[in-house]
Formats: sequence, C-alpha cells, structure tokens
Amino acid sequence: MMSKVINFKDKFTKFTEHWSPRVIAQMNDYQFKLAKVEGEFVWHKHNDTDEVFIVIEGLLHIEFRDGTVTLESGEMFVIPKGVEHKPFAKSECKIMLIEPQGVVNTGTTDSELTAQNDVWI
Repeated sequence: MMSKVINFKDKFTKFTEHWSPRVIAQMNDYQFKLAKVEGEFVWHKHNDTDEVFIVIEGLLHIEFRDGTVTLESGEMFVIPKGVEHKPFAKSECKIMLIEPQGVVNTGTTDSELTAQNDVWI
C-alpha cells in the first residue's frame, strides 16, 4: 500500500482565502476538507447530509436558531442534515470538514461566500 502522510500545517500554508474549503483526502464518497475561517458566514443548511466540523486551531462558534455552540482546538461537532446554522470566528480559525463529495459550502443558500467545489491541495 502506497499512501502519503498528510500534514495539516503544510496544507494550511497552501492557501490564504477564508471560507473556501480545500480537499486534502477522500475516503469512499467522503472528503476531508481544510478551511480557514474568520468573520461571519451565512445562514445555510444541507438537506441531504450531516456535516462535521473539527477545530484544528482557534475558536469556532456555530450559531443555531435556538443557541450557539463554541468549539475549541481539538473539538468537533456534528450538525444533522437539514439543521440551519451559521459558523463564525472572531479571529482566524483553522478547521476540518468531513462531508460527502459534492457538498457546497453554503448548502441551499446562494451567497458571495459560495466556494468552488472539489479544489484539492
């Protein structure tokens, strides 16, 4: 088996944009994506899939219509499909997302923050 070790620190040096997930690996139909986030995102939901947020570095807040979850480095949270949410970070935060291939970062919401999909680094 010939696999390559994936170094998160190295991968994070390969892009600067915020809210633009980059694919670093794929397992079956699921992609592992890294993103740098800062400021406010948009309210959105994913009707067909759960979404996993893992904080690598920093502090991430995920707002829901009935409250907010705060994640620190080394923590993760699963958002069930169909649940509307809005991530935000007061300062730059580095995260990993795990979701099926083809999932658009803004879900069912059209936004200027909608990122190109399937961008590998």
